[in-house]
Amino acid sequence: MPKAIYETIYKDLKEKIEANVFAYQELLPSENTLIQTYNCSRNTLRRAVGRLVTDGYVQTMQGKGVRNIYQPISQTAFTIGEIETFRESALRSGHHALTKVLLFTEFAISEKQALSTGFPAGADIYYIQRLHYLDDVPLILNHNYFLKEAVPGLTREIAEKSIYQYLEETLHMTIVNSKRVMTVEKMTQIDETYLKMNAQDYNCMAVVSSQTYNSHGVMFEYTQSRHRPDYFRFYDNAVRKSM
Repeated sequence: MPKAIYETIYKDLKEKIEANVFAYQELLPSENTLIQTYNCSRNTLRRAVGRLVTDGYVQTMQGKGVRNIYQPISQTAFTIGEIETFRESALRSGHHALTKVLLFTEFAISEKQALSTGFPAGADIYYIQRLHYLDDVPLILNHNYFLKEAVPGLTREIAEKSIYQYLEETLHMTIVNSKRVMTVEKMTQIDETYLKMNAQDYNCMAVVSSQTYNSHGVMFEYTQSRHRPDYFRFYDNAVRKSM
């Protein structure tokens, strides 16, 4: 099944749904109509629609068609089932994103750090502290660890713009999957300082720790994202599997 055609159809339908070309609860054009519109096979179209179902955009109804069930996600919500950068999330929701690099350095992973990050002891990494703003509000403090041999040439300037854009467009890396753990942890002095939180109002942080892999099976990134609890929100669309 041609991936390029399937991806094109998926992206086009997704954009039309987000732009309200198909209103909420409205049926999309019939399967035969869409096949003619995109000049594709039935299987290709169904794979694109299946992706939209998984992403929570549409619902298939036997004998009726495909219904739009998309509703815009909150401006501060991140998707769980996808690898989405802070900048991409802001663009999706129509808000202004800004990233400031607080620290950019290099060192070798210690035995203790190896246990928490998943990198082997002695591995050379870039360590970056970044503060993410949404509409001038500091929301997330990121502690990024990138494997130097997998991410050569990383700089402070790149980190302030988009690291993933650099990885995908300059290094031509294919980012495949990310393992995530979400916890609630005690707020630190660094959190309080940079995220402008009052310790009398908040004493805990929402923390997302992730290990991200490329198409060669290499874990090239470990990141701990520390979120302000008053803005923290992750979005998912769960699909029940047939028994």
